[in-house]
Amino acid sequence: MSSPAFESVDDVTARLAGHGYLADTRLATTAFLVTRLGKPLLVEGPAGTGKTELAKALSLATGRKLLRLQCYEGQDETTALYEWDYGKQLLYTQMLREKIGEIVGASASLADAVARISAEDSVFFSERFLSERPLLAAIRSPEPVVLLIDEVDRADEALEAVLLEVLAENQVSVPEIGTYTARHVPYVVLTSNNTRDLSAALKRRCLHLSLGYPSAERELAIIRSKDTGLPEAVAATLVDVVRQIRDLELRKTPSISETIDWARTLAVLGATELTADLLASTVNVVVKYDRDLRRTLDALPRMLDPNASVPPASPHDHSGRHHHDHPGPPATGRSQAERSFGARTSRGRRA
Repeated sequence: MSSPAFESVDDVTARLAGHGYLADTRLATTAFLVTRLGKPLLVEGPAGTGKTELAKALSLATGRKLLRLQCYEGQDETTALYEWDYGKQLLYTQMLREKIGEIVGASASLADAVARISAEDSVFFSERFLSERPLLAAIRSPEPVVLLIDEVDRADEALEAVLLEVLAENQVSVPEIGTYTARHVPYVVLTSNNTRDLSAALKRRCLHLSLGYPSAERELAIIRSKDTGLPEAVAATLVDVVRQIRDLELRKTPSISETIDWARTLAVLGATELTADLLASTVNVVVKYDRDLRRTLDALPRMLDPNASVPPASPHDHSGRHHHDHPGPPATGRSQAERSFGARTSRGRRA
C-alpha cells in the first residue's frame, strides 16, 4: 500500500534515511520535485554511487511497488514494452481447430477463406494474449509504482525512441488494441553510467541529477548506518584508504557498496586497527581486476604510512599477488607494531 506523499524536502530526507539511504539536500530536493511534478528523473554518474539504490529507497519510502527494466546492448522493444504470447496463441489455435474449420468450410474460394480468418484477428490479438513488460506494466498497473530504467546508456538509441512516449505522455500504444494511459503516474528513475551520450530528446523530458562519490564524512555516515560492526575510528581510516584507491585511475574504482562490504569483512576478522598486511589480504573485496590489484597492492603501504611495507607474498597467497611476479620489498627489521597504522594515528594525520 502506498504511503502519503512527501510533505517537504526534509520529509524526503527523513523517510529515505529510514530505509538506509542518506540523501543530501540537492538529492532530496530533486526527489521531492519528481513526486510533485510527475517528471522522470535521470540520474547520471559513475557506477556504484547509489543511483539504483535511490530508486529502491524511493519505492520503500513511498510504499510503491518497484518495476525494473534492466537495459543492455541490442535490446529491443519486446523486452521493454510488450510482446504477443505466440505459444498461447498457437495452443488456442489447436484447441479451436474444429471451430476454425467451420469458419472456412463454407468459403467459396481461398480469398474468401482468408477474409473470414482475418475477420477473427482481434480474437488472437487481444489482452488475453498480451504479455506486458516493465514499461507497459508500469502504465497499466492498478496501483502506483516506481519504474526503474537501469543503465539506459547501455541500450541502443532505438530503445530511447521507444521510451519517449512513456516519459512524455505516460502512455503506451499497442497498434492492435489501442493506447493505454497511466491510471497512476509512475515515479520514473532512469540511471546512466555515462558510457555514451544520451539524446537531447530524452534528457529534455527528465529532471537531471548527477551523482559522484560522496565526501569522506558522508561515506563514513553511510557505513555507520549499515551497522557493519567495524569500530568508528577504523571505519574512518578505511574510508580514507578507499578514497586514495579511487585516485589510482583503476579500470573499476571501488563503489560505495564495496566499501561497505570491505568494512563488514574487516569486522568479521575482528579488526581493531588497519595494517598493510590486513588490507593487502582483503583488498580483493573492492578491487576486481588483476592490473588494478597489482597497482593497489603497490600503493597500499604508502596509503597507511610512508614507512610501512607489505611483506613478500607466498606462492599460495590468495590475494592475487604472486611472489615470482611481484616480490615484496626487503625486510626492514621493523616490528609489526611499527608497520601497523592505528586508527587514532590516521585520524590525527588527516586532521
